[in-house]
Amino acid sequence: MNTGLRITTFAAALAATFGAAYGVGQGVDPVAAENQPKHEGEHTRPVPEGEKGGGHTGHDTPPAGGLQISEGGYTLDLQTPRVTAGEQAGLRFAVRDADGRAVTAYQREHDKELHLIVASRDLVTYRHLHPTRAADGTWSTPVDLPRAGGYRVFADFTPAGKDAENLTLGADLAASGPYEARPLPPASTTARVDGYEVKLSGGPQPGRASELKLNVSRDGKPVTDLQPYLGAYGHLVALRSGDLAYLHVHPNGEPGDGTTRPGPGISFTATAPSSGSYRLFLDFKHDGKVHTAAFTVHAGGATAGSGTPEGHAEDGHGH
Repeated sequence: MNTGLRITTFAAALAATFGAAYGVGQGVDPVAAENQPKHEGEHTRPVPEGEKGGGHTGHDTPPAGGLQISEGGYTLDLQTPRVTAGEQAGLRFAVRDADGRAVTAYQREHDKELHLIVASRDLVTYRHLHPTRAADGTWSTPVDLPRAGGYRVFADFTPAGKDAENLTLGADLAASGPYEARPLPPASTTARVDGYEVKLSGGPQPGRASELKLNVSRDGKPVTDLQPYLGAYGHLVALRSGDLAYLHVHPNGEPGDGTTRPGPGISFTATAPSSGSYRLFLDFKHDGKVHTAAFTVHAGGATAGSGTPEGHAEDGHGH
C-alpha cells in the first residue's frame, strides 16, 4: 500500500471511530439533575434521567463520568490532541474554571491532586498516569501509545474548596499511524500479568451495588504482602464498552485500619450505571512494582465467563 493510500485509510478509520463514539456518547451524555445521594467509595455526579436505575431497584444509579469535556463549571483543556503511535510524546493539559483560568488548587485524593487515565477506544490499551502540575496550572506527563487510533483521556480530580465535588472530565486523543481495529477482549474471570494470576469473583450489576472480589497469587501461592498504592491495596477503574463511560471505585477498607489485610483478596463495591460490557483495570503493587490486570465483564444478562485469560493492559502500565 503506498503512503498516500495508507494515510487516507487511517484517516477514514479514525473518523469512523470518533464518529461512532460521538454518536454513542450523544445518546447518554448527562443533563444536570438535582443533587442525588452518593454511594461510599464511588465518585459521583448528579444523575441524568437516562441513567436512572429505577428499573432494577427503584433507586438512582451512581452515574458514570468522563462523558463530558465540561461539567460543574470546569473544562478539560487538552493541549495535545494528537500524538504519533509508538513514539513517546509530552501530553499537556489544563483544567479551566468558568472564567477560563487554569485551576491551580486541588484537594489531594489517594495521594494525588489529579489522576489521569488514557484508554484506547477498543479498551485494549490502558494507562494510569501521574502528571506534574506547573505553577501556572498546566499539567504534563510523558505518554507512549503503542497503536494508532482513537483514545479517551480522563482527568479525575476535586478542586480545592469546602463544597467542591469530585469530577471526571474526558477528552478525545488521536494517535496517528497505520490503524487496525481490534475487538473487545473476551470475558474472563482470570487475568495473568507479569507472572501473577488474578481471579475475579462477582461483577457489577446495573442499578444496584455489588461486591467484586479479586484474589492475587504468584506461582500458585497467595500473595499476602501487597503494598499500598495510592493509599490502598488496589485501585480499580471500570470503563463501559462503546462510549467509555468511566466508573472509578476503591476497595472496601484501607491499609492500617486494623481489619484490611494486604492480600491475597481485594474487595470493591461498585454499581454499573447500565447494562452492557465493561473493562475492569486493577492496579496493585508488589515487590516495589505496580502491575495492571484487566478483565472484560458483563453487567446484566450474560456474566463473565471462562474465556481466554486477558492479562495486562497492552505494552506496559504507564504508572
